[in-house]
Amino acid sequence: MQTVSTLFINGQAVAGEREAFPVINPATGEAFAECPGASPEQVDAAVAAARAAFKTFQHTPDAELQAMLHRIADLIEAHADELAQLVTLEQGKPLALAQMEVGGAIGWTRYTADLKVPVKVIEDSEARLAELHHKPLGVVGSITPWNWPLMIAVWHIMPAIRTGNTVVSKPSSFTPFSTLKLIELINQVVPAGVINIVTGEGGIGRAMTSHQDINKIVFTGSTPTGQDIMRKAADNLKRLTLELGGNDAGILLQDANLDKALPGIFQTAFLNMGQTCAALKRLYVHESQYDEVCQRLAAIAKQQVVGNGLEADVTFGPVQNKAQLDLVVELVEDAKAQGANVLCGGEAQPGNGYFYPPTIVAGVSNGVRLVDEEQFGPVLPVIPYSDLEDAIAMANDNVNGLGGSVWGSDIEKARSVATRLESGTAWINNHAEVLPHCPFGGCKMSGFGVEFGEEGLLEYTQPQLLSISRG
Repeated sequence: MQTVSTLFINGQAVAGEREAFPVINPATGEAFAECPGASPEQVDAAVAAARAAFKTFQHTPDAELQAMLHRIADLIEAHADELAQLVTLEQGKPLALAQMEVGGAIGWTRYTADLKVPVKVIEDSEARLAELHHKPLGVVGSITPWNWPLMIAVWHIMPAIRTGNTVVSKPSSFTPFSTLKLIELINQVVPAGVINIVTGEGGIGRAMTSHQDINKIVFTGSTPTGQDIMRKAADNLKRLTLELGGNDAGILLQDANLDKALPGIFQTAFLNMGQTCAALKRLYVHESQYDEVCQRLAAIAKQQVVGNGLEADVTFGPVQNKAQLDLVVELVEDAKAQGANVLCGGEAQPGNGYFYPPTIVAGVSNGVRLVDEEQFGPVLPVIPYSDLEDAIAMANDNVNGLGGSVWGSDIEKARSVATRLESGTAWINNHAEVLPHCPFGGCKMSGFGVEFGEEGLLEYTQPQLLSISRG
């Protein structure tokens, strides 16, 4: 086992000032490398480098910013195989899914490069010309989770650079290496100090969220951490984009074509082994179809090949870390104790690695922890309903409001139900689909602000009205 990478501060590769920490391969339960640990002083150095770089970088011509992002996309593409291997090693997902993540990172970077920062003409009269411009904020702090480590780093960093901001990145300590490699590549394109990275725990994240010289925090992760960030941001009124926990509901209507709907429901519920914020995490099914739906979902689950993501034919990898595995086990055991019927899976696999097979749980309803709490793992509770109004009420009876979905053949009926869901996104005959041109964000305790598209891009800017008197 050896240290694989370095930090990057002010365009330079630097060693961590704290002891390196092990990074676990979740397929083996053993460390495969050590990551450098940053100190709070290095956070200060990274922020200072970003602030110094911002003085000139904010004035970079728009076309040059666009060209930079395209060159970064070229570099990601040139290192796609290495990045996918790193994602699978540290995160656990099957290599084919890691390759899709890298491909998504490339496509997202190119799409963001081509976005335009709009100038809106408010008034053009004999008296005045009033234009609304958008200026960069300054230093952006990016704090990313372990489930899609490369993709979410791209979601945070590329719009920040595209709009002329500078960045300090902190990846999850469970999955730091793909982000470290990404920052290494970006540093080959942008001026020194534009992109910096610090890794480790022991107050590194808190040092960023309370830092007076960071102007915006973009965070993807748990609701309690998001709340803590929001409190700390008050000191200097940091701008915030918070994409927090989700417990997305899906409602299967009676007219749904089960042959079409059920494969899609399974894939969107168990995407990335269920470790996706906007995965379908609880499914409401009419009682007339309930038994058939449960059995057919269980049959799909039993077809999955669980194993090390680097092995051929594996379709289902491990839970990313031991603490998350323990939570999944705890929630399923609690459901069993309350009379749930586990139709497949339901037990952690013995041996090394954090493997938990895809699990379908019947005989549960709202009020059971597995339904009410975000399990963020490979388990889908299926809840019966007799009346559609009850299904809508149960779907909305949750503190979270990230995504939701309705599955049915009558699109207008499905639309009427979807618009009543309390969620930032409501899908029809799909779930968990995020696209670079479609704004995405949550409501209620799932956070605020949006990512993607023009609306997401402008979250990294400060509007400035330019008013020219012609009198």
